[in-house]
Amino acid sequence: MTSSTDSQSQSTPAQSTPARVSVQPGGPVDGIIRPPGSKSLTNRALVCAAMANGQSTLSGALRSEDTTVMIQGLRKCGVMIDVQDGGQTLLVDGTQRRPCDDTQQELFIANSGTTIRFLTAALSAAAGKYRLHGVDRMHQRPIADLVDALSMVQSGRIRTESAQGCPPVVIDSSGWQNNCMQVGGSVSSQYLSGLMMAAPIALFARGDTAVDAIEIDVIGELVSRPYVEMTAAVMRSFGATVAINDIDRSATETVSTRVVVSGGGYQGISYAIEPDASAASYFWAAAAITGGRVTVQGLTPDAMQGDVGFCRVLEQMGCAFESNSDGMTISGRAARGIDVDMNAISDTVQTLAVVALFADGPTRVRGVAHNRFKETDRIGDLATELRKLGATVQEHEDGMTIDPPADGIRPAVLQTYHDHRMAMSLSLAGLAADNVAVVDPACTGKTYPEFFADLESLIGRPHQWA
Repeated sequence: MTSSTDSQSQSTPAQSTPARVSVQPGGPVDGIIRPPGSKSLTNRALVCAAMANGQSTLSGALRSEDTTVMIQGLRKCGVMIDVQDGGQTLLVDGTQRRPCDDTQQELFIANSGTTIRFLTAALSAAAGKYRLHGVDRMHQRPIADLVDALSMVQSGRIRTESAQGCPPVVIDSSGWQNNCMQVGGSVSSQYLSGLMMAAPIALFARGDTAVDAIEIDVIGELVSRPYVEMTAAVMRSFGATVAINDIDRSATETVSTRVVVSGGGYQGISYAIEPDASAASYFWAAAAITGGRVTVQGLTPDAMQGDVGFCRVLEQMGCAFESNSDGMTISGRAARGIDVDMNAISDTVQTLAVVALFADGPTRVRGVAHNRFKETDRIGDLATELRKLGATVQEHEDGMTIDPPADGIRPAVLQTYHDHRMAMSLSLAGLAADNVAVVDPACTGKTYPEFFADLESLIGRPHQWA
């Protein structure tokens, strides 16, 4: 796979005339689909398996840019990873891994937030010398809260090269020496998830017994709580003991959550990965926009991924929701705008925003101020593109209000800001509107390389490519 750095270094005419795709309108979308494996689960399982005592087999894994850079980074740290079945099966053996003590190891992580945050914490706990860097946008995404938290426990030095507290991150670690730390919770739950997954690594490296534990206090609001619960569930599968405790805010003005991690390190296992619930949101949205019926196989309301809750949001908008042991189904049109807090499922905000264009009345999205710090500004940049389609959009500190176009969707060429979720969500407007084009559709390779092929198969008609 060609890296973002490679593509940026080539000054070619294609960069000034990027590819674009138009999804073609038609009738109600009716079908069944199974998305690829969850990126969030794949990268969490990769970290736990790479640091485990013994070999692991990960099945149903996602093949994408984000998982590829995680695999490449772990391999440079001495982890043996055998990729089989087109990337869906990963055989992981970290037993021969050794800290990079003599020479600083350079790890390129593109624009993968999970990779840089999880590896920064894990390699700090495991010890060694590393420098983690990525594309320009990654070097604008904050990581200071995580680095500050690691500075409380790490023996050695960890720093960002940016004065603004953004990557690259430089680590020179001899492991963790303390058992208590604090981390901010309002920017990204991935900071806490990274620290949680690193804790068993630190305990095992020090030879601590199972009665020892590491405590992590979350300062302020914890965003995207379901992702933290997902992290804990993956860790438990690999043998760690994790407790997530809410703190009585009347007793403390700052700490909202305390996580306690104990155990003697990770153990190698066979681990099956669910289909990606964030990716599934686009297919449920296809039904909601067109008044069709779409079943996503492999997911249930009890899935580990909180983004299955997107179905309940569509239900509030007027869709019908059904589920059984085989999958989850959305049918009917999302007819009405709603007022909804999407803090727990913030990766589906862009999907909902496009559905809202076809509803009757405004939709108010709350609780997602942290979305400004993702692959792009997923509030400001999203608002810009929705306005091109004719919507009236008011930005708020914690989200936005979307008023659908009074005279129907306008023809538009929409920018994606090299954000995979912008490309996948904005393209859905073409299901029920003419002449809507999305620029740089290849950016979906970050988490879902086959998205447009799968969407084409589901709707039963070809897209228009230029």
